[in-house]
Amino acid sequence: MRKPLKPFLKWAGGKRWLFESGQFRLPEFSGKYIEPFLGGGAVFFENQPRNAILSDFNGRLIELYQQIRDNLEDFEILLAGHAESHSKEYYYQTRAQQFDSAVERAAQFLYLNRTCWNGLYRENLKGEFNVPIGTKQTVIFESDNFGAWSKALRGVILENKDFEEAINEAHTGDFIFVDPPYTVRHNLNGFVKYNQKIFSWNDQERLRDALKRAHARGVSFALTNADHQSIRDLYCGFGDQKKLWRHSVIAGNAENRTLSSELLISALRE
Repeated sequence: MRKPLKPFLKWAGGKRWLFESGQFRLPEFSGKYIEPFLGGGAVFFENQPRNAILSDFNGRLIELYQQIRDNLEDFEILLAGHAESHSKEYYYQTRAQQFDSAVERAAQFLYLNRTCWNGLYRENLKGEFNVPIGTKQTVIFESDNFGAWSKALRGVILENKDFEEAINEAHTGDFIFVDPPYTVRHNLNGFVKYNQKIFSWNDQERLRDALKRAHARGVSFALTNADHQSIRDLYCGFGDQKKLWRHSVIAGNAENRTLSSELLISALRE
């Protein structure tokens, strides 16, 4: 059993709180661990299953994981350079740059993630990262352990692909952990403003259908989603539903970070 690791990314909707609160644990399964919405990878790093396929539609995100796994020495040198040069002017200069190499883009990605507003990832219509600088000044933390993160990713398959394609590749004995953007019918929840252009209600229906097909093939899954009636209705009769409680951390003002609920839907196969 490997020692649990904290994620190196701050990512909207991260799931580390699931384990800290004791509200979720990974079930036993005989096949592969599959995570089609990787994000910050909190569930993977907490459990570090050895036979894993991690994917995300964000190619820059997957490139970051690949470089930490495969090119760690060069990555750490470049990140240290960003840390030494960090300032408001340097942030916006770096945000605007187009780097040629994968390792340069990866170091840029993590630098911006750690210094932008609230760790948010957002792109404009041109596909350019456009989040303003935040208040955090620290780029490299004393607790960082890139060697451990790199080791945890060894042997892991990292793929840039659509979630349905990833789920369609699951077979009997596999387990899928699913954490999509929390889009609801009619887009009435607050979190959707960060996601409505990339994950629609049609995608929620497509996700449900892909999970139904996978479950029929003998695949187990656990899904976190918005605790909203439209989501409960979408999965009515399919899987067990459980309300989870957490403190919201997406709000910029700490006073607005209130207790909120999320929905856990799971369906396990023996």
